[in-house]
This record gives sequence, C-alpha cells and structure tokens, in this order.
Amino acid sequence: MTIKYQREIRIGVVFIIATLVLIWGLMYLKGLELLTPSRTFYAVYDNVDGLVVSNPVTLNGLQVGQVNVLKFDQRHNGKIICELYIKGDYPFPKNSIARIRSSSLLGSKEVALILGNSPTAAKNGDTLNNEIEASLSAEVNKQLLPLKRKAENLISSIDSVVVIVQLVLNKNTRENLVQAIDHVKEALANIAHATFALDTLVSTQRANIAGIIGNVESISRNLKQNNDKISHILSNLSDVSDSLAKARIPATIMQVNQTVKSLNTTLEKINKGEGSLGLLINDQKLYLDLESAARNLNLLIEDMKANPKKYLKISVF
Repeated sequence: MTIKYQREIRIGVVFIIATLVLIWGLMYLKGLELLTPSRTFYAVYDNVDGLVVSNPVTLNGLQVGQVNVLKFDQRHNGKIICELYIKGDYPFPKNSIARIRSSSLLGSKEVALILGNSPTAAKNGDTLNNEIEASLSAEVNKQLLPLKRKAENLISSIDSVVVIVQLVLNKNTRENLVQAIDHVKEALANIAHATFALDTLVSTQRANIAGIIGNVESISRNLKQNNDKISHILSNLSDVSDSLAKARIPATIMQVNQTVKSLNTTLEKINKGEGSLGLLINDQKLYLDLESAARNLNLLIEDMKANPKKYLKISVF
C-alpha cells in the first residue's frame, strides 16, 4: 500500500508541476510573468480605435506591459474599459495618461503611458486618464481638410465663372470678338507693312539720312565754334532791350494814345456838325451855296478872260 500511494503521489506531483509549467508557459506567451511583480491599471475610452488584447503598453518607448482585457462598461453607457497589465514596480504619477496611439506605419496600436506631474504615485487598480492620439491618416486628413475645402470653393468659383462666361459670350459677342480679332490681325498686318516700308525707306535713303546727320553735326559744330559770337549777339540784344526799356516807350505810347483820343474827339465833333468845319461838312445848303458861288466865280473869271475890256476902262489924258 505504501508503494502504491507513493506512486500516486508522484503522479499527482508531476501532474501539478506539468500544470504549473503549462500555465506559466501560457502566461509567458501572453506576456504575463508569475514570478515578476506586476500591477493592474484601468482606463476608460469612448473608442479604442482598433486596440486589441495583447497590444503593448509602453513607457518612454520601452514596453512595460500589455493590454490584458477589453470590455464594455456594464452600465451600458457605451464606454470601453481597458485593463492594463504593468510589469515591475516602477512608480509613476497618479495623473498619468494612458494614450492610445499607432506604434508603426502599419497601423498597429499600443497604449503609451504619458507621465503626469502629480506628487502622488498611482496605485494598483487605479484608473488612469485616457487619451487617443490621432492616426497618421487622421492627421493627414486633418491637414488636407482645409485644402479640400479651398479646392471645393475654387471649383465652385470656377463653375460660376464658366457660367458667367457662357452667358457673356453669346452668339453676338462671339461674332464681335471674331471681328475684333480680325481687326487686330489687319492692324498687325498694317504695322508689319509700315515697318517694311520704313525699313525700305531707310535702306534707300541711307545716304540722304547720313548727309542730314552730317549737316546736323556740321551745324552743331558751327554753333560750337561760334559760341562766343552768339554770346556777343545775345549780349547786344540784352543791351538793346535795356535801351528800349530806358527810352520811356510807355510814356510815348501814352502820349500817342492821348493824341489819338483828342483826334477822335475832334472827329466826333465834326461828325456832329459842331464848329465851322463841322457845319461845312454836315450843312448841305451851305455846301450847295459854296458850290454855286465857286461855279459863278469860275464863270466870272472865264468871262473876264474872254472880255477884259468889259471890266477894264482906260482913260487917256
């Protein structure tokens, strides 16, 4: 009996050891170590953004644990409770943040512990503050969203401009535009023709143009050579102008104006018949009488010439 019990005890011990090794192996594969001190913390999220059990928990980039459990809150508020298994007893502040973020470009997730500034250390079973870091695609979408809106506004503006252009460029406007383009073409052709004609004229009259330029150079050279004479002439003109200024021309012109005014007054009196000369000019009867007297005098003189004896008496002693 003793040998039999000993055998059963050995089998039981081996089974227990195998079970413990199996459990330890499974825990080790899951990242849970039985012989290492560990703590459990919680974080509550509205959305875990693809986080799954066994995703790593990191502190300053070093893995210190893993996500152990993800479950909905029993209060049916839609929140998700995340249980974090932390290996070791490294202390960190109570107000530290459990931030869900991408651990690689492939989109795998992790929970990063962001240390807070509280003097109180977090204890086993505490609930940490939660935060979700935007993924690369979300950040890209966030950065591209303003550009997308601007592009949409630009496209809308372009559509409005196209509609306006279509309304403005109706059939008549298009015909006028074609005519304007034709006129521009004609103007350009005329300019080209004028340019060709001018080039031809310059080519044919090159010698004359050269002669004109030579004459201009000669004139400028003569002016330069006779600069002293020109200065002397200008000085003489200045002296003449000074002499004219000293000649009391304004006073002389004033006297002439007074004389002309007096003459105008006299002529006005004559026209009005004032004075002897005015009566002579304006009195028709006096004019006729003078004319008749002059005629009679002429007849008398002619008669005296024809018959002098009639008017001369000679007596002889």
